Amino acid sequence: MKPLSDPLVSTTWLAERLRNPLIRVVDASWFLPSAGRDAKAEFIKAHIPRAVFFDIDAISDRSNPLPHMLPAPEDFAQAVGALGISNDTMVVAYGTAAARAWWMFRAMGHELVKVLDGGMSRWTTEMRPVDSGETLQRPMPFEARLRPQLVKSFDEVKAALANGGQVLDARPADRFQGKTAEPRPGLASGHMPGALSAPSTSFVTADGGYVSKEEAEAILTKAGLNPASPMTATCGSGVAACVPALMLARLGHWDAAVYDGSWSEWGARDDAAVATGR
Repeated sequence: MKPLSDPLVSTTWLAERLRNPLIRVVDASWFLPSAGRDAKAEFIKAHIPRAVFFDIDAISDRSNPLPHMLPAPEDFAQAVGALGISNDTMVVAYGTAAARAWWMFRAMGHELVKVLDGGMSRWTTEMRPVDSGETLQRPMPFEARLRPQLVKSFDEVKAALANGGQVLDARPADRFQGKTAEPRPGLASGHMPGALSAPSTSFVTADGGYVSKEEAEAILTKAGLNPASPMTATCGSGVAACVPALMLARLGHWDAAVYDGSWSEWGARDDAAVATGR
């Protein structure tokens, strides 16, 4: 069943429901290793009250050499259950990988998940309460069921491109065009032939929120994409790609898929074609 409501919630909405035991706030902050930032340490220093830390590197397929790949359903269930999340829990995600957390829950069959519009930045600007330290929760049973239509593999993306399918690349434009080297060593520079560029940052406002539905649709259309047609989003490692997937859900298109391996896989393979320029 597809959810009918907006996948975003406001800070006011959350503040009014913060003590609701059926709502669990998750801080899904994540940074590239080159950023020199420790997301867990920053969470311990300050987070929204009752929030737990959702570590996309830990909640991943640790046997896969690619970064933070989606884990097996049973591993996801064990990890989020340990955070005090059950199948009846409404999850509200914030942080730099909030859209990734949103997509992961949906890919595991959990539709009770939202993203906090404006995140921690807007929350603190509005002088709302924050806590520090670890947040311990009573483990809860969680059942995960993979929705494979939301997760695309290398072969599926390659086939889609060969057949004129829509692939949205959410990396910065200079990386898409091959003008700037990838932040991960050993990867080719450029993009998948046939993919179109719509950087994830173009959907984000100056205060860390998201653009309006009208603006999101205009960005997608300007990039040459048809929001109403099937689409797969890709990026560097499957994090930024979840932002346009979130925007498409806002527009009523809930089935946008994400190429989980993204450029970390495509850019490392000898059998993957690479284009440069626009």
